[in-house]
Amino acid sequence: MSTLRSAQVVASLADATAMSRTTRPLVRHSVLVRATHWITLLCFLALLVTGAEIVISHPRFYWGESGNVLTTPLFQLPIPSSRGLVPTGYGYVLPDQNGWSRALHFQSAWLLLAIGLLYVIGGVFSGHFRKNLLPSRNDRSWRAIAGVVGHHLRFKRPSEAEAWSYNVLQRLTYLVVIFIFFPLVIWTGLAMSPAFTAAFPATVTLLGGRQSARTIHFVLSFVLVLFLLVHVVMVWRAGFWNRMRAMITGRASSPSERI
Repeated sequence: MSTLRSAQVVASLADATAMSRTTRPLVRHSVLVRATHWITLLCFLALLVTGAEIVISHPRFYWGESGNVLTTPLFQLPIPSSRGLVPTGYGYVLPDQNGWSRALHFQSAWLLLAIGLLYVIGGVFSGHFRKNLLPSRNDRSWRAIAGVVGHHLRFKRPSEAEAWSYNVLQRLTYLVVIFIFFPLVIWTGLAMSPAFTAAFPATVTLLGGRQSARTIHFVLSFVLVLFLLVHVVMVWRAGFWNRMRAMITGRASSPSERI
């Protein structure tokens, strides 16, 4: 009888230990990923607001080296300008905030560049890109990618495993944003700076001119805004509070918890 009771006690202790392991929060994001994520968000919001103020001063876009109010635009935004000399078809002018917006825009851009370099260097040495963003060999097939796309198109709730690992579509999207879109936004932004292009003229020549750089910069910024909106929607559908806790504290609920 005593032997049976001892076995029951041992079994109950084993069950309790297993339960504690499956329910306690586990590490999801490192300090580097969390810190750079939130600083990048603040910088991006500052760039978005100030960039909108800069665009309002001249909501017309051209291609080539030069463009002005006498030049036919490649396209223009249907909004009034903050400068009365810019022909937009509207009979009123918004207040011009071009001064402070340009100063804050460039400050935020340089901070974002520094944070981005820190994230990339840290991600390379810590193995973050290899472990969390680089798709595995099995996930690189068109069938795997199509399956994930179809899963999202059918508005299915993300699986529990996705709280701990990105799917192939997320991995590819993050890689494109980190290593293609953000570098291009930085490049086109620098190509609009006369001081920078005077030292490195090839940066603007390769883009076809300063106005071409401005147009590409605007289009890329618009794409990044769409990415941000989709990212927020997907976080909400996947379990907003659990994902937010993981990005703030670094820990999320156990994989056994449905998110």
